[in-house]
Amino acid sequence: MIKDDKKEEVRDAADIIDVVSDYVKLRRTGSNFTGLCPFHSEKTPSFSVSPKIGIFKCFGCGEGGDVFNFVMKIDGVGFEEAVRTLADRYNVIIPEREEEGYDPRQHLKDGIFHALRFAGNYFHQELAESDDAKHARTYLKEREYPWKTVRKYGIGYAPDRFDGLLNAAEKAGINLEYLQEAGLVKARERGSGFYDTFRSRLMFPIFNPSGKVIAFGGRTLSSDKTIPKYINSPQTPVYNKSEVLYGIHTAKNEIRKAGEVILVEGYTDVISMHQVGIGNVVSTSGTSLTSSQMRILKRYGDTMLIIFDADSAGVKAAVRGITIALEEGMAVRVLTLPAGEDPDSYVRQFGEEGFDELKRKETRDFLRFLVGLVHKEGRWSDPVDRKKAISEMLEAIAVIPDELSRVNFIQELSGICKIGDRTLLKELDVVRARREKKVSKAARPGREYQGGFRQVEQVPAGGRQGSGNSGQNMSSSGSGTGKQPEGLPERPLRRPEYEKELIRLMLAFGEKLVVFIGGYCNEKHFEDPDLRTFYEDIMHRYQSGDPVSVEVYSQRDHPFPQLMGEIMLERHAVSELGMRKRGVSLSKDSNPLKNARGALKSLKLRFLDRTREELLDQFREASPVEKIQLQEWLKSVTLERNRTIREPMESLFPDLEEPK
Repeated sequence: MIKDDKKEEVRDAADIIDVVSDYVKLRRTGSNFTGLCPFHSEKTPSFSVSPKIGIFKCFGCGEGGDVFNFVMKIDGVGFEEAVRTLADRYNVIIPEREEEGYDPRQHLKDGIFHALRFAGNYFHQELAESDDAKHARTYLKEREYPWKTVRKYGIGYAPDRFDGLLNAAEKAGINLEYLQEAGLVKARERGSGFYDTFRSRLMFPIFNPSGKVIAFGGRTLSSDKTIPKYINSPQTPVYNKSEVLYGIHTAKNEIRKAGEVILVEGYTDVISMHQVGIGNVVSTSGTSLTSSQMRILKRYGDTMLIIFDADSAGVKAAVRGITIALEEGMAVRVLTLPAGEDPDSYVRQFGEEGFDELKRKETRDFLRFLVGLVHKEGRWSDPVDRKKAISEMLEAIAVIPDELSRVNFIQELSGICKIGDRTLLKELDVVRARREKKVSKAARPGREYQGGFRQVEQVPAGGRQGSGNSGQNMSSSGSGTGKQPEGLPERPLRRPEYEKELIRLMLAFGEKLVVFIGGYCNEKHFEDPDLRTFYEDIMHRYQSGDPVSVEVYSQRDHPFPQLMGEIMLERHAVSELGMRKRGVSLSKDSNPLKNARGALKSLKLRFLDRTREELLDQFREASPVEKIQLQEWLKSVTLERNRTIREPMESLFPDLEEPK
């Protein structure tokens, strides 16, 4: 187990903005940063990060916490692995792990990562030292890959043996279960035992954005046409090929700088382009482009250049990719290479300058590419085929989320096909209506919901909270279990704002507000179980003489960083710079005692409402004698509620000096 002082050393060293920026394109908003959430699909930013207190919060899906929570969620690792990942990144030395109990599922994931890391080192060492890998080294030399490139991308070689990796892993004490779950070994169909999945192949490790090996692609060096050119790792608990892009761990910062991502097909395309200085390049590794991959790329840049081979398969792949990219809000351009060339061969022959020249001359926006394709296929000269082709282009334009961009492309299409833009806009409305109907149908109960998380109505102060919130356990998202149509994703319920405000004030102002708020309520007044636990912890710390502050709780273990994100971060923040320019001064806490009184009043009213509801439930089942007593209690509760509504807040909650 990692000691607490080491955890804090890592936390202090890890810049949460730096870490999150590897996955999210952040924009400063006041004192915080906002961006599109990496944990669910959204078009409008609802993800907020506070560098001051080191926490993040998504107001769409409910995810939140500190830098450790972020790494755990984004990389799918356990707490200890997250700490060690950040320690490696920020050069904090942590002793080797000691035996301790793990969650079985997380233990399996950590074991798979360990097995994959070992395999990557084993394959790389085989390539560097084994006599069997001599032809592989020759191949790389002919491809003009210097050893620094081989080392940077972890390229290796799987020997032509059924038990090469298996024996090496066994000697190193790697659990056979992890090797099998990672797709590195397979069980023999006849008899007992296992054998290596990859044999006699050049090995390309596939990394996630943080640089962890999650899978492998193996390329044969044989000229035998019956042998598959590539075999890839299967789906595993740490690898979903539809959510992975080869080269993203080295390309992400270059994409961010350029504002553009170049999409190619293969591993060697990526490596060769990176090698000549074109760093903003990733590959789908032979799979069709998916929406999940596009959402990953959208974190780093808004423009995509698709490069495809001139053969029919490459053209089809480009057309499919265009629609997916447009739907995710990317600006899409297409570059067609000369016949017989791929990005790897082209940049090895002409270098960065030659590629830049070709890119400048031959790049087309997606619409002109599609028009050129129709001309090339001979469909433009026939009126029937041309009408169908124009309809296909309208289908592509219809998925673009930005209205101005849609209008611009309609005007461009109007100029190309000599059809009035009003006619095209009218037809576009028909296409979009048909598409929206399909999306709406898919979102009905019992069908897969594709539109992200639904908005949840705000619970008014003093209003009734969803019944699913009253008895839930401490959770990572803070959501309740309110009634949800089957087939839709879990929706985060809103915690009562007045309860969050009371916790926030105690954290922000410490002892004076803890004493004031604690003097007028107790844990039973809190309806949300997570906030009730938070309140109890604050009061326990105060009574024990321990400090209560934002800084203290932002460094506490789960679940407090998650709750801190919900309590301290606001979805919509006023720009401090903008207010200063206008000569306006706004302060949320200009009168914290007044804020506390308002929140306490809402808390008390809701508590009295719940008490009245409980008494009414008891009254229905009570005996005649019990009903007499219950009537008295109901009368008292009603009188107290009326008094709470009627009296000024200063009278309800008096006698405390204003905090400075």
